[in-house]
Amino acid sequence: MKTLAKILILSMLIAASFGCSSREGARPAEPNAVVVPSAETININTASKDELQRIPYIGERLAEEIIEHRGKYGPFRKAEHLMLLQGISDRRFREIRHLVRVD
Repeated sequence: MKTLAKILILSMLIAASFGCSSREGARPAEPNAVVVPSAETININTASKDELQRIPYIGERLAEEIIEHRGKYGPFRKAEHLMLLQGISDRRFREIRHLVRVD
């Protein structure tokens, strides 16, 4: 079941990157929306468990999953790839996007 959920999320990410939407009347993506890294953002590829837990909605379990995912698959290439983890939905990711970065 987890694999099916990951495939669904990945296909949603691909569709979003091409401007596709399964909902009529959905707002178009903002192509120039760029998140500028700052001192307050946390690099999810190098952050420790404690640093990750400073991000809202990231508790001990999710912080461990992020670190485990990095160890198994390598660094995240995009912050959006956090949505591949169970517990980080599209809505939740949009709430924390301004706080995370990948380098």
